[in-house]
Amino acid sequence: MTRIRAEETRQKLEMFALSFTALFLEMMVIRWVPSVVHLVAYYANLMLLSSFLGLGAGAICAGRKWWLFGWFPVFLALDIGMLLLDRNAVVGSASSEARFFSLPPSATNGLVMVGIFGANALMFAPLGERMGVLFNALPRLSAYAWDLAGSLSGTLCFGLFSLKLFSPVLGIAGVMLVYLAISRGKRWFLSAPVFALVLFAIVRSGDPNAIWSPYYYIVVAKVATPMKSEAAPPPNLVTMSDPPIYEVKVNQFGYHLDAALDLARYTSGSRDDTFIRSFIPQYLIPYRLCSGRNRVLVVGAGGGFDVEAALLSGARHVDAVEIDPAIVAVSHRFSAGAPYSDPRVSVHVDDARSFIAKAATGYDVVAFGYLDSQAMFSNMNNLRLDGYVYTVESIRSAFRLLNDHGLLSLSFALGKPWLGPKLFEMVKEGTGREPAMYLDSVNGGQMILCVPKDPAQRLPNSVFWFNRAAFGSPPKIAIPTDDWPFLYMERRTIPADYLAAIAGMLAFSIGAIALLRGRSFGPGDLHFGLLGMGFLLLETKSISDSTLFFGATWFVTMVVVVGVLLMVMAANLAAEHIRGFSMRMYAPLFAVLAILLVVPREHVLGYTFAGRLLWTLLVVPLPVFFAGIIFSTTFRESSAPSAVFGANLIGAMVGGFCEYLVTAVGNHRLSLLVMVAYLGSMLVMAGSRRHGRPI
Repeated sequence: MTRIRAEETRQKLEMFALSFTALFLEMMVIRWVPSVVHLVAYYANLMLLSSFLGLGAGAICAGRKWWLFGWFPVFLALDIGMLLLDRNAVVGSASSEARFFSLPPSATNGLVMVGIFGANALMFAPLGERMGVLFNALPRLSAYAWDLAGSLSGTLCFGLFSLKLFSPVLGIAGVMLVYLAISRGKRWFLSAPVFALVLFAIVRSGDPNAIWSPYYYIVVAKVATPMKSEAAPPPNLVTMSDPPIYEVKVNQFGYHLDAALDLARYTSGSRDDTFIRSFIPQYLIPYRLCSGRNRVLVVGAGGGFDVEAALLSGARHVDAVEIDPAIVAVSHRFSAGAPYSDPRVSVHVDDARSFIAKAATGYDVVAFGYLDSQAMFSNMNNLRLDGYVYTVESIRSAFRLLNDHGLLSLSFALGKPWLGPKLFEMVKEGTGREPAMYLDSVNGGQMILCVPKDPAQRLPNSVFWFNRAAFGSPPKIAIPTDDWPFLYMERRTIPADYLAAIAGMLAFSIGAIALLRGRSFGPGDLHFGLLGMGFLLLETKSISDSTLFFGATWFVTMVVVVGVLLMVMAANLAAEHIRGFSMRMYAPLFAVLAILLVVPREHVLGYTFAGRLLWTLLVVPLPVFFAGIIFSTTFRESSAPSAVFGANLIGAMVGGFCEYLVTAVGNHRLSLLVMVAYLGSMLVMAGSRRHGRPI
């Protein structure tokens, strides 16, 4: 008996370790891969969905005795090798979406996407297989509890790791150590050389001077020597004449410059002097048009050019809002103008929308800097980092912060012919005024929209070489709102290359599952698959809502994921005290989903911070709890736990693909799909009970 208990304890601890490793590795590749392969950065949840496929397929084949777990080092090496070989793959352009540094779409990129998807799924399959074996060996709910505990610990551990000392080398090495600890001793001699080779390849592929922020992989180089990264600036950077101009690159591509805007710092007629003169006016324009300079708000402060321009124009106090702490730190080190060190500047590391919601009114200028995001906010949705900043509601909130003689300005680099009219209409609807639009008549591509709070104020026809212009009849565009926060999409649609990529990856997934399940597919697979689909969409909705309420920061995402896992753990604990499944369990689930559907997010956004926090903590997670009870009570009765657990993960993958529909229908309508998924689950259970079929 003692030996049996000892073996059961060992299996529970192994389940914990496997779940911890799977979650940590999943978040690791999600965090690292977009910096290696820029193509992946625009397909927000590709790595997440392929991880689900691998874990689910592995769990399904747990009874086949393929012993895939021993092949994990090889599959890891294949995945890392494919990523490094594809590092030069660039995202394709699309007529309906604005993308930075894109090239014409090609079939090669599509094949690369499917290849990365398949290789990542293959890497997770051994972990899923071993977890499936343990699900078959342990009591159902006990195994699930240890699985959830491992996932929760992996999430918290990765959150701290990502904040304090993120490194792909350290992260992958940690995964390797856990694998070796789980493995039997004789595998060490085979695994260690493969792991060593993988770590060597990762080290060789990285830049020793690179900086990891919570959102980007950052490299700094001088404009004069763009291929050589810089570890540190000259010690007298802030005081020297003709200071170097630095280019800050994120995820391999240019993002902004760090330099001094003060022309007195450069030798007149020098190359750098000419270079600075070529673009400094676009930052000074708002201050040539406003009447006051006591208080200035800059959102999307970046390297600090907008802030320095305000200071050079005589601003007495500037609130600089930048979401990325590493970008601020880089500016502190490499900006010769040192705007963030000026005592007149208060730096706020925060989401722009979040700061606007809590800022005091009375600003002379509210300036939207060049926020143009090159990354998605979360691996679980298709919202870019600045999604909720460029919406009608956001502009309306920012306009309210101005005093009676204040000015709102929005600067943007136009990459598509429809992007200018879209921004114009967004600002027009948000402020209730037609903005003055200034276009760069020399360099082209730059647009600045200005709206004075005083309707009687008249703005000049030209400032520097920026001339006022107007659009003709606007094209058919969709204006971004909080329900559809997609500035970079021309209209409500799913881009063709997204559809092609999704179709290819779905075909890959369906083929894999058909091969593994074949005729064994039954109502239990469908029930748990629909639960997984609903769960993923619920989690995505929770993250999207919390982003709107509290800002698009990495911390918000981590808190939501941790909260969801805690709610699932609570549901699993409650299920242990419930005798069995009942169809009545669907009633509270649909009731709460109906409340979330009926109460608009805009209504909740009007609550105080405490009200929004209570809503997010008490109401938003409730569907996860009730759905978790349904999962746990039916999982306990399942005849093939590893297979239905795998089906649940595959369903989550399908839910992730469905999330792309948000770009066509918006957040509110996508919520209906959550109800459809759980309604389908209920109908499957009703049919199974009516015909006496086990799940």
